[in-house]
Amino acid sequence: MTSIMKIKRIESWSTRYVCMVRVRDDEGGEGWGQTAPYHADITASILHRQVAPHALGESDADLASLMRRITEREHKFPGSYLRRAMAGLDTALWDLRGKREGMGVCELLGGVARPLRVYASSMRRDIGAEDEAQRLLRLRDAHGYDAFKFRIASECGHNQDEWPGRTQEIVPAIARALGDEADLLADANSGYDPPHAIEIGRMLNDHGIRHFEEPCPYWEMDRTKEVTRALEPLDIEVSGGEQDCDLALWRRMIEERAVDIVQPDICYLGGLTRTLEVAAMAYRAGLPCTPHSANLSLVTVFTLHLMAAIPGAGPYVEFSIEGRDYYPWEEGLFTPALVAREGKVQVPQGPGWGVEINPRWLEGADYLVSELGA
Repeated sequence: MTSIMKIKRIESWSTRYVCMVRVRDDEGGEGWGQTAPYHADITASILHRQVAPHALGESDADLASLMRRITEREHKFPGSYLRRAMAGLDTALWDLRGKREGMGVCELLGGVARPLRVYASSMRRDIGAEDEAQRLLRLRDAHGYDAFKFRIASECGHNQDEWPGRTQEIVPAIARALGDEADLLADANSGYDPPHAIEIGRMLNDHGIRHFEEPCPYWEMDRTKEVTRALEPLDIEVSGGEQDCDLALWRRMIEERAVDIVQPDICYLGGLTRTLEVAAMAYRAGLPCTPHSANLSLVTVFTLHLMAAIPGAGPYVEFSIEGRDYYPWEEGLFTPALVAREGKVQVPQGPGWGVEINPRWLEGADYLVSELGA
């Protein structure tokens, strides 16, 4: 009879930006995961205060039940920080399971670790139209990208741009530079009210942009739904969901078809297990799943494994093009590094997530531990 292994120890190493998590079982196995980035030191405290007490001594055999139990035990705290902390535990347990079985996570899910098409994702709004177009062209030539996302509006911008006229300049500039050879996506990051978003959506469609992300404040789902309905006759599709961490809200979003493309973030939502639930909901509804993975921490590793396995996966994986000038905290987190070649990125190969956490990075991070019986 196979023994049931129990979670014995949960450790975290955190900075302000990143928190790595290691889980050990009572037979000596270990796995690595990560909480959501940003204010990650706060998330580490929540991991040990509000997640670890419900996980220590428990089996990892049924992760969906374990994640649901943690949610119910902490039902007075249904928001983002709890889910961010749960992601650290859940992703570490998937790595542990993969190492125990000698399989990659995507293989555990029925997929194959292979190169996946990615879209080059710009995070910048401090760049002019022609400079951004030239930057994307250079990246196309260097890495073979054939899909690109750029930023419009101002984040939560109330119909404003970073500077007047930027959106009206950058859309045709990107379309002229790349439109005949690439799929183009635009991200408004909650920038518009519905009438303005509909106007912008029509303009995007006229320039061949195929994907209009988060047009309205994400917490006002009915506004996004209004935009989706208005743009339905056109070729452009509305996407959203990266910030949402409540499964009940996801059910409503998908049932009401508030978006055309669902974009859960594995680390914001609470881990791979909960993201698989959202992906399954979307698949049953006939909606593609193209998750949010806007930096090159482990969230992109997790997303590559997910997208190599799920039915209903969208045509590409988000892949940040920003370097250390924008994301200095990404440097040296794990090996091997993710690299785009011919517009694709290889799903890391090997047991679990297929990467190793850099021990030198751990030396500079704050350490916390929770242990069974301590």
